Amino acid sequence: MSSAAALRRPALFVDRDGVLNVNRADYVKSVAEVEFLPGALAAVARATRAGWPVVVITNQSIIGRGLVTAAVVADINAHIQRAVEAAGGRLAGIYVCPHAPAQLCDCRKPLPGLLRRAAAALQLDLARSLMVGDAVSDAQAGLAAGARAMLVRTGRGADQAPRLAAAGLAHVPVVADLAAAVETWLADPATKTPPG
Repeated sequence: MSSAAALRRPALFVDRDGVLNVNRADYVKSVAEVEFLPGALAAVARATRAGWPVVVITNQSIIGRGLVTAAVVADINAHIQRAVEAAGGRLAGIYVCPHAPAQLCDCRKPLPGLLRRAAAALQLDLARSLMVGDAVSDAQAGLAAGARAMLVRTGRGADQAPRLAAAGLAHVPVVADLAAAVETWLADPATKTPPG
């Protein structure tokens, strides 16, 4: 292993809507519409205390669809960052795909562009990282980036979990929520040595 590779840290990648906060059918369009899921902020704090960088990876097609501006989404993300910090956690980064599906970008999940961008910028080891989401596309993005994946039943997860097998992803674990995902991840022998 090269010295550069040895310096790379594994990370916990998380989707935003449906994992950290409630996933609204009409999208989260303002700070006022952010409603954190029970235990989500504490779960980020738990991962932070364990030494794991936590990175948000989120599709926000509301920008590409013209429903809100990129500045509004940035305000929402800043609000989420402040709430995470107030709960004792830290987000190493928030990476946003602003494109509508028809724009055929390389950063919209299920494609792995955002995870790869974050890994390059933050010196992260994708092979030892985990992507937690509430949709099949989240799992697909994580696996395509070379990371592991886990699905939560919050947000769209309860409806999406039965679709994993049809997508060839029956091996992807399904847990109750982000808190359960973090505890499962930290209990894995591969994560016993804190990243550094």
